[in-house]
Amino acid sequence: MKKIKVSNVVLQVILIAFAVIQLYPLLFLLFFSLKDNNEIYSGNVMGFPKQLRWSNYENALVNANVGLYLFNSILVTAIVIVVSGILACMVSYAIARMRIKVNRLVKTCFSLGLMIPLHAVLLPVFIMLRNLKMLDTYQAIIIPYIAFALPMAIFFMIGFFESLPKELEESAFLDGCGIFRTFFLVMLPLVRPALATISVFTFLSTWNEMMFAITFINSEKYRTLTVGIMQMVGKYTTDWGTMGAGLVVATLPTIVIYLLLSKQVQSGMVSGAVKG
Repeated sequence: MKKIKVSNVVLQVILIAFAVIQLYPLLFLLFFSLKDNNEIYSGNVMGFPKQLRWSNYENALVNANVGLYLFNSILVTAIVIVVSGILACMVSYAIARMRIKVNRLVKTCFSLGLMIPLHAVLLPVFIMLRNLKMLDTYQAIIIPYIAFALPMAIFFMIGFFESLPKELEESAFLDGCGIFRTFFLVMLPLVRPALATISVFTFLSTWNEMMFAITFINSEKYRTLTVGIMQMVGKYTTDWGTMGAGLVVATLPTIVIYLLLSKQVQSGMVSGAVKG
């Protein structure tokens, strides 16, 4: 019979306690979304709801337009992830694999983008969008989101492309593949873990962003979830249960993305640490 080490038991207890601490905010948010104002104000804020009020979700999705905000967030985030991912891969491939004199300069310019805070460019971007008559449109937030997603994605992808053996490209060229077929059919499938990693980071930054969305969007039909939920706070009164339901709807996609892509993200981070 194997002896149980005290250190292992202590470690397991600590990990279980840490997991409970991490999961409780999600349970609290779920319980909160199933209560009404009377129950919340009466003192039962943290506990299980006395009555499950699923009507809060109907109010949030229909009456509070959370369904529309959810669609806008999904549309904007999907476009940003796809476009920034393709552009980042193509730019990174050119910098890492092609012998061009301006490669180092281009890499430096994109690296400088990592040091520019979002608030510093808020006014210049607003003026540019106003002059281009793009305010209050999907493009008003999609284009800035893509621009801010590219520096980190390019910086991350360059190390992966540099680690791939050059013999793969040489074999593809000998078989008659051009530069684009080599990139899309040979090189791109090899960096899928890295692509999944930057996609998750781009999703999180885009999904939770509010500064650009609240500044560049005025019409309700273009609002994203972050702005829409903030608008649910009334001047004199707020339906906290409905707001909690909206927060659950906003949080659920993040949990789903993490559960689906957590292994790919871990693989990409470990591969980047070893290969970089």
